[in-house]
Amino acid sequence: MNTRSKFQMMARAGYSARGIVFLMVAGLALFSSFAGGKADTQSALQVILEQPFGRIWIGLIGVGLAGFVVWRLAQSLANADGQDDDMKGYAIRAALFGSAITYAGLALSSLLMALQMSGGGGSGGEEGLAAWVMAQPFGRYLAGIIGIGFVIGGIVTAIKGIKRSFGRYLDLDAEKNSPAVLISIYGLVARGAVFAIIGVFFIYAAFTVNPEQAGGTAEALAHVRELPFGGILYAVVALGLAAFGIYNFVEARYRRIATPDVRDVRRNMPLGGMN
Repeated sequence: MNTRSKFQMMARAGYSARGIVFLMVAGLALFSSFAGGKADTQSALQVILEQPFGRIWIGLIGVGLAGFVVWRLAQSLANADGQDDDMKGYAIRAALFGSAITYAGLALSSLLMALQMSGGGGSGGEEGLAAWVMAQPFGRYLAGIIGIGFVIGGIVTAIKGIKRSFGRYLDLDAEKNSPAVLISIYGLVARGAVFAIIGVFFIYAAFTVNPEQAGGTAEALAHVRELPFGGILYAVVALGLAAFGIYNFVEARYRRIATPDVRDVRRNMPLGGMN
């Protein structure tokens, strides 16, 4: 197996690992509506850990997520997707780099849990991020910027589904109403809605100077449940997160994975050619 094939396998394993995590989060969301509990990534990992051979499964997920991080870094730093050298292209790559950082933390947490080390507890996720950010100089402004980024990211993700632009990177005809395409659209719109709500939480936390006002997926779903017809909306969004998990499997199967040359990293980084 050559380097290109190994890199592609690593990236596809990463999409599969992310898909498993989101399917578990969706399952927890639906279950918690009856039995309580939190529907977030840490809780999903803990449930997996408690299953037979849980340490093995959680370790494999951690390795898969690590591969996803490498792929995200290739997309952002080496411009593996061939984004244009303009503000839009740089913004997309910046978002991909942020995704790499997020999933690096989740991968590390998974591996630590597999090794029975600390990693599953504490204040994690978006609330933990908000607490750290707001402890920095000008932290409330940084939290506000992150919140705006989440809102914009949510809108972009939803539009990506509605306009079927995700098909640009897939060996799959996104204009056909196949089950894979329709599930992908549903999943991206639901994921975008959750992103946008998380962004609003961050902005509110910045205004109140209180990181506890920030929240992640579980808090976003709880907010949805408080809306008119909240029970129905909650189920729709929770099932949408499951659809987003399946969308990751679609990407694992059909995503075009470009293997970047290490020498391209410096050349493709913004301002990389300026000395």
